[in-house]
Parts: sequence; structure tokens; C-alpha cells
Amino acid sequence: MARLLGIGEFSRRSRLSVKALRLYERQGLLRPAEVGVGNGYRRYREEQLATARLVALLRRLDMPLAVVARIVAAPEDDRADLVADYWAVVEHRLAVQRGLAAHLRVVLSGGKGLLDMYEVKQREVPEQVVLTEQRHVLQPALVDWIGAAMNRLEKAAGACGGISAAPFVVYHGEVNEDSDGPVEACVPVDVASGPTSTASRVEPAHREAYVRLKKAQVVFPQILSAYDAVATWVKENDLVIADSPREVYFADIAAAGPDDEVCDIAFPVR
Repeated sequence: MARLLGIGEFSRRSRLSVKALRLYERQGLLRPAEVGVGNGYRRYREEQLATARLVALLRRLDMPLAVVARIVAAPEDDRADLVADYWAVVEHRLAVQRGLAAHLRVVLSGGKGLLDMYEVKQREVPEQVVLTEQRHVLQPALVDWIGAAMNRLEKAAGACGGISAAPFVVYHGEVNEDSDGPVEACVPVDVASGPTSTASRVEPAHREAYVRLKKAQVVFPQILSAYDAVATWVKENDLVIADSPREVYFADIAAAGPDDEVCDIAFPVR
């Protein structure tokens, strides 16, 4: 007959407190093998120690109980992947919070250290024809609209020989919870390949001042620090902003990790 361990001994050997064991029992996460009918005394099987120790380690990651329960209940071959998926989400959240903290330090210090956060560069952008879609949109709905508009424009680009350069989004007015732009999604194309019913225009050649952002930095409101950095750099270098600022998306942001470079914040200058 398998040996049963009292809750005190099980607590010591599993490195889980008695209080934690009672909580996990109520949650259905780690139930005793036996509960005394008269005295309610709890006993555990020795082989439950492996599960208990796994729970203890997972909780040290500040993992919510619901996630712990899902990993414990999963087949052993799937557990490592579930932990990796959870930690990827945590790392992305921490990267975003790190950017927000940096943004807040700049805001609360009156802009001090802003240009130390980013490396501003310049480049020449040739004239290009772009398929466009424009909309007045408030910040809470911005990301969804950009994604949908870009999908429509990228499909339409097939009739024009495909996408010829990185898509970009132009902000013709401020976008926040109260101001709605307008915003213009643009996909460069080779119009010599065929006509399209989608609206298009010529984007003139120009020089740009820009900074490159990682995925974790492309989040509102900390992304505003990048805009402020480029605008400040332009002013300090005796240049003039010549057109509306834009976000240039040169990578697949959905597939990127938090530290992957995905986007430029750019201002046409002269």
C-alpha cells in the first residue's frame, strides 16, 4: 500500500506552506489523496510531491493560479511550451512597461533626457505612388483601423505589381482620446503594372529625420516620446518640419518579438 504523508510532512517536503496547500485544494489544483471523515485530516500520496514542487516553482514566476492549473493539467510533453508561451507574454509586458517608465521620466522632468533615449538619423525618400485610405479615428480604435486598412490596401496592391516599399501611416492631425486626426494608411506600389479602383496619390520625394523603434516601444502613450524626440532634434538642428509625421512599418509587427525593430517614426524635413 502506498505511503500517505500528513499535511505537515507534505508541506515541508514540497516547500509549500500549509496555508498554500489549503488554498490549492480549494482551487482544485492540488487535492489531498485522503481527507479524514471525522477529523478532516489531510494526507497526500508521496508521488504528489512532484506536482507540488512544480506548483511551487511556477508560483515563483508570479504565475496566476489559473495558468498554473492549466500547466499542471497539461500532458508532460506540452508543459515546457506552455511555460515558454507564458514567459513570452511576461517579457513583452515588462518591455512595454519599461518604455512607459522611460516616457514618464521624460514627461515628469519637463523633457530632460529625451534625446538620450533615441538616435535620430536622416535619409532621402524617393517619389512614390501610394494606395491610400484615410479616416478620422480616435486613439482607442486606431490600431484596429490601421490593421484593417493595411490589409485592404495590401490586397489591392496585387493589381499594381505588389508592394514596392514599406507601408506607412501619416498623421495629418493629432490622434488621442479626444482628437481624431485624420489618419492616412499608405502602401507604395508600382502603378505601371496595372490600374486599381483604390484611391492613390503621389508621395513627393523628400528628406526625413527618423528614429527606429522596437515592437515594445510602439505602444501608446510611450510612442509619443519618439515623436517628441524627432521634433526636438529637428528644431535643435535648424531644420523645418515640411509635412505630417508618419510611422513606417518595415517589418511584420504581429510576428515580431518585443525587442525586434519594426517601425520608424519619421518627419519630412527641409
